[in-house]
Amino acid sequence: MNGLILHRSNEKLISVFIVLLFVILPFSASSTDAASSFILKASSMLDVRNAKIVSPATLIIRNGIIDAINPATIPKNLKVIDLGDQILLPGLIDMHTHITSDYFTGDDWTIAIAKQTTADWALQGVKFSRDVLNAGFTTIRDLGAQPGFPDVALMRAIDAGFVEGPDIWPAGHAISITGGHCDWTGYAPGIISLGPEGGIADGVAEAIKAVRYQAKFGVRVIKVCATGGVYSFSQNAEVGAQQYSIEELEVIVREAHKLGLKVAAHAHGTIGINAAVMAGVDSIEHGSILTEESVELMKANGTFLVPQTYLNEFELPPETPAETVAKNNYLKPLVVASLKLAYKSGVKMAFGSDNGVFPHNNTALEFNALVRNGISEADALRMATIFAAQLLGVEDRGELAQGKRADIIAVSTNPLEDIRVMEAVTFVMKEGVIYKN
Repeated sequence: MNGLILHRSNEKLISVFIVLLFVILPFSASSTDAASSFILKASSMLDVRNAKIVSPATLIIRNGIIDAINPATIPKNLKVIDLGDQILLPGLIDMHTHITSDYFTGDDWTIAIAKQTTADWALQGVKFSRDVLNAGFTTIRDLGAQPGFPDVALMRAIDAGFVEGPDIWPAGHAISITGGHCDWTGYAPGIISLGPEGGIADGVAEAIKAVRYQAKFGVRVIKVCATGGVYSFSQNAEVGAQQYSIEELEVIVREAHKLGLKVAAHAHGTIGINAAVMAGVDSIEHGSILTEESVELMKANGTFLVPQTYLNEFELPPETPAETVAKNNYLKPLVVASLKLAYKSGVKMAFGSDNGVFPHNNTALEFNALVRNGISEADALRMATIFAAQLLGVEDRGELAQGKRADIIAVSTNPLEDIRVMEAVTFVMKEGVIYKN
């Protein structure tokens, strides 16, 4: 009898496991699909490097790679996917996301860190990763600051095919001084008190340990909070004040680069921006208060600016703390002036939305915000493709070219003439697998 009960229990467990597989595995993606060869056709495609429309567009896809474009001879034995009058573009890249964060549903964002767990954040990321993939973003760099490496877990789940989402470059815990912008404060002593393992590091020795600890658990980029911020986790931090010394920043960059990791520096204020650039960071996130000296330093060091232009226009929710509203209002005109200064001066720039602070499915609104503030349509698109790939340090994506990954999206009209079409992507393929059609 006991054996029979155990047998039936096992049957139930197997049934539940099979149901779960159908729930979490992407229906459109399978090992067979990923290994297939086919022809993808559309009326035209965008050459982002040269900012021109190429017609027609016939791409041969083999094993997730673009094998040929408009070949003289079309293979006759391959399946044809014809998108009609759509325009093909390379899959988009967002260099500043918070893919496991949500400031708009559930718990009040000011206390969510004390009520939610790593599992909550990772599971939230399952939905948000689908949202951004459906919006056309096939690669993202996640700069979240939640404890427990939920972004690393999500990256692994996507890589394993358990859930749908873009390729992720996760940062794990952002590195911050005690009480700095990326340290969760305002709670009683002992609550969310983190050390170097959680990214909170003071002095050179702790900074080294913090970088090495992130690398140990699988991050692909290091984020450091070089100045205060707007959406303050640290309620007493001035928005632009420098928070790490040049010596601490230099050792963070040195250790990260030794481990093959690039460094993204959250930085609003001029002094902190300049210190981070001189220390050798790979990108300045936000860059809200740039000066002529700042942009010259960035050009000399090859430092990228990753601005968040739509965020500067986004209406804050009513429960936003008053000090956050004040910081946001103070920076608004400075953000626009800095963006225009950097663009005019020829600073390298990449696309970054800061989604999670606003809903993830609105990520593409950044395109129109960039154009409204003086960036050309062509450069806005390059920021989310070839320029972002350059900042990532990869050459296998970012444009439609032979030998590149088949990360391909489609839109209905020419984005060089109407950038808002990027808010309505009709087709998404990642590494040869169709996720939206």
